[in-house]
Amino acid sequence: MADPRSNEFESAFHKLEAIVKKLEGEELPLDESLRLFEEGIGLSRFCHQRLEEVEKKIELILADAKGQPRTEPFESEGEEEAEP
Repeated sequence: MADPRSNEFESAFHKLEAIVKKLEGEELPLDESLRLFEEGIGLSRFCHQRLEEVEKKIELILADAKGQPRTEPFESEGEEEAEP
């Protein structure tokens, strides 16, 4: 079953792309440019947050000494546990 938040991400990402193209390609009044910029920042923050949530769920498949696959939680740089 598809995650509804995935659809939200896709929708937000496509809206963000459209805003960027509009800001890059058209001469807009300052007020309209500012409104689009603010909307784009909000969409960018949503997409970034969603990507961080997904990144935390990723598991890397590694091979153990016998060549059998095993999973290990994904840790991005800076999240590694400090050793005592």
